Amino acid sequence: MGAGAGEGGHVMSLEVRGAGKAFGTLEVLRELELSVRPGEFAAVIGPSGSGKSTLFNLISGLDTPTSGEILVDGAPASVASGKVAYMPQKDLLFPWRTVLDNTALGLEAQGVRKKEARRRAGELFEAFGLDGFQSSYPFQLSGGMRQRAALLRTVVLERPVLLLDEPFGALDSLTRTEMQLWLADMWQRYRWTVVLVTHDIREAVLLADTVHVLSPRPATVVERVEVPRSGPRGLDALAEPEFAATERRVLDALRGPTAVTAAVTTAMTTAVSAT
Repeated sequence: MGAGAGEGGHVMSLEVRGAGKAFGTLEVLRELELSVRPGEFAAVIGPSGSGKSTLFNLISGLDTPTSGEILVDGAPASVASGKVAYMPQKDLLFPWRTVLDNTALGLEAQGVRKKEARRRAGELFEAFGLDGFQSSYPFQLSGGMRQRAALLRTVVLERPVLLLDEPFGALDSLTRTEMQLWLADMWQRYRWTVVLVTHDIREAVLLADTVHVLSPRPATVVERVEVPRSGPRGLDALAEPEFAATERRVLDALRGPTAVTAAVTTAMTTAVSAT
């Protein structure tokens, strides 16, 4: 099987094969396995300090694993940094640049002429709900609109893999829900290959096709949860029995086998007592 070949011999957009990472005597990741198909929306969730940011640094080529390998679009991540676009939690919009100039910044950094960069970014403003705000400045935008601008700046680079690091973590609950539904709609439209890091189980299950649950440090993937879909992502999905069951499965994986065993024992004891 060739480099980057996954199930059925198809090239995966992302493969993490037995990756480990240590900083001196501190082991952060251990034999971590993760694969993402082209056009798949994957979520990574784990306890605080479990190494999610370290994993993103390895995928983006900013750091190298101590052991194992990471392939992006079939090539080692260390030489494939141009194939990954990264959106951090903070929007990092420059206050002195207009919204259009902010969204074109990544293209300019790649050597695209300013006029062409502005044209390419501007073509996405209507789809991203930002039409009419091209000449505005970041302070004139709501939190949700700033995150839309930051995501536009990321996707306009047209790279095979998008890394989203808790992009809605700083938003209030209502705006966060609105942005989750908006992102779900945008993914349905464009079918980007996405890896989302989140602490929010509901967000992971609502948005993702697969949820990769990490253990405490040194992190490994303890469970890969397939999210069942009987219809489009949206508010209606929250009412589906499968949604609640998937949330519980992710929660149980996060809590670990001891917690799961205790829950099962309690349920069995309750059932016996009722008979």
